[in-house]
Amino acid sequence: MAQAIAQIKDYVEQDGKQVGKQVSKQVGKQKDKQDWLTLAREIAPAFADRAGDHDADCSFVGENYKDLRQNGFFTMAIPGQFGGGDADYRTLSDVIRELGRHCGSTGLSFAMHSHPVMLNVFKALRGDEKGKATVEKIAANNLVVAGTGANDWLQSSGEALPVEGGYRINAHKRFVSGGPGADVFVTSAVVPATDDEPEQVIHFSIPFKTPGVEIQSNWRTLGMRGTGSNDVIIQDVFLADAAVAVKRPAGVWHPMWDVIIPIALPLIVSCYVGLAEAAVDLALKAARGKDFLAGDIGELQNDLAVAQLALDDMVRRNNNLQFKPDLANTDVIFARKSIATEAVKNTVEKAASLVGGPGFFQDHPMERIVRDIRAMHFHPLPVKRQQIFSGRRALQLEPVL
Repeated sequence: MAQAIAQIKDYVEQDGKQVGKQVSKQVGKQKDKQDWLTLAREIAPAFADRAGDHDADCSFVGENYKDLRQNGFFTMAIPGQFGGGDADYRTLSDVIRELGRHCGSTGLSFAMHSHPVMLNVFKALRGDEKGKATVEKIAANNLVVAGTGANDWLQSSGEALPVEGGYRINAHKRFVSGGPGADVFVTSAVVPATDDEPEQVIHFSIPFKTPGVEIQSNWRTLGMRGTGSNDVIIQDVFLADAAVAVKRPAGVWHPMWDVIIPIALPLIVSCYVGLAEAAVDLALKAARGKDFLAGDIGELQNDLAVAQLALDDMVRRNNNLQFKPDLANTDVIFARKSIATEAVKNTVEKAASLVGGPGFFQDHPMERIVRDIRAMHFHPLPVKRQQIFSGRRALQLEPVL
């Protein structure tokens, strides 16, 4: 365990240029970026055709997941040396953005699979044997991952009771996007405090087919209704010591987040920018022949540009997993996420006004987009909490979430 934490700290302490050189040597020749994006553009229109039905009955986008799996998308960004599709990080972002344009639920679920995979790619490219074994297993078996979402991170939830050889896990996890289509559950639980140690959090992954792991059917929400983000119950499941990826103090900032946040948030934001772009397309279609709306369209384009620029900067900073993890970079990523959130919201609201009455009906995609983008607020960090985080850092105070 100490070794796992030391490895994460090593990632934080490595010089960015040295990491970049090391990663570049290992990545090797890239698959043509356009191959994956072109393929996404070919299959995604079918996702748009299905989106309304999944939204209407809150059903998981299972057919879309089958299409993505059959076409290799769940392993597309794993480097070829580990058996994957060799797409770079920007291409992955672009694919998620394209999926979001057609079906927000599919784009978001795919993003939530992609970021834990890319975390392990990050580790594997730096010589971490567990990370290497994980991505090789995902690639070899075409596995799909789902993880805990929303605020289940610093403090975590549930209980990991120490027993001989490992832990006994009991937990009730929420916002597990993509769960019905996934093979592996990535999550965490709290190890109770003892006289010698305060509360700790362990991070681990377990197969969804494990006895005692049960996906609920309770995802009934305002938006993103097709993500299948049901609760997951873990009841009396044994977890071996060897299956623990990281053990850290509960409720406080840890250097691992300086690795996770710059990997996860740009991919999540990509989906919502795709939704905003779809909203603008609908507004432009509605405004054709109405020259008096030119000023409104120009304002709309400006709002969209802010969202696109914020996302582009997040992806640029990730630098194809060659970034140097530190709190300063995490702070910037959080701020860009807030900027993108506000810009996406403004874009979609103005686009909905331009579409007018037809967009108020449930069979119009604008009505669904208006609801779907409301979920963007819940991804770390909500705007007010981000502002406190960034303000405290500017004042040289410890991060508080």
